[in-house]
Amino acid sequence: MLPPELIKKIKKIHIRSSRMVNTMMAGQYRSVFRGSGIEFEEVREYSPGDEVKSIDWKVSARMGRPYIKRYREERERIVMLLVDMSGSGGFGTTDTLKKETAVETAAILAFNAIRNNDKVGVLLFTDQVEKYIPPQKGTAHVWRVIKEIYTFAPVRKKTDIGCALKYLGHVCRKRVISFLISDYLAENYAGSLKIAARKHELIGVLISDPGEFKLPGGGLVKMEDLETGHQVFLDAWNKRTRTLFENKKKAEYHRTLETLKASDVDCVEISTSGSVSDALIKYFRYREKMKR
Repeated sequence: MLPPELIKKIKKIHIRSSRMVNTMMAGQYRSVFRGSGIEFEEVREYSPGDEVKSIDWKVSARMGRPYIKRYREERERIVMLLVDMSGSGGFGTTDTLKKETAVETAAILAFNAIRNNDKVGVLLFTDQVEKYIPPQKGTAHVWRVIKEIYTFAPVRKKTDIGCALKYLGHVCRKRVISFLISDYLAENYAGSLKIAARKHELIGVLISDPGEFKLPGGGLVKMEDLETGHQVFLDAWNKRTRTLFENKKKAEYHRTLETLKASDVDCVEISTSGSVSDALIKYFRYREKMKR
């Protein structure tokens, strides 16, 4: 049994995410993520208004009048959520931790998929895949997804994005829509990213916190790596120290964006200080515009 206060938080995410999808995002998800292919439906006689390019010339010649081929989109899609559960998700300098922002992001994406009759599956990973939830449909399944992500206690703390992407390749043989939700504080995943992006429709979701990019106003600051436990003390009064720290973080950030771009993977940037729904709506609109 979960503590009442934890159930309350999960219900809050569940309700808020559902409301966002039903009001703010209606139709946008479907317009940018289409089915995995098309299949033949029928041949029928041409009617005024039908596209000329749809005419089946062989059948038309045989029948002596124009006929067209009709196809239908394969509507059932699978959406996989790859969620980074490593130690760095416990960081946050706003009212929300990076992990909590990741949960809300996953919940909204899951509701979008379920609302459009798609299946949703989840990979929770650290430096190994610690939990796999096979794709299913239904709002009850979304509740389980939110609960599992929010209450999941990972065994390990480090991050291996490449491991998660390889696992995705094993469990999903057909092309799926995959959202990789992480802060991308990891190394040596570029090769796996390229392979996964060629096989699947892969979208990167970069979770960040404003406190990651600058030191506090002053004083002696203890910095701890939440994945390794390594600690270091920095003099936040020292201008050179502050500049070096900020430059290093900017370099890491730009390296992540370049890695995603090199694999032709879109990046949705979501900060703990911003709105998850606004960031996703902005991305959906961008995708919709690019597909025109």
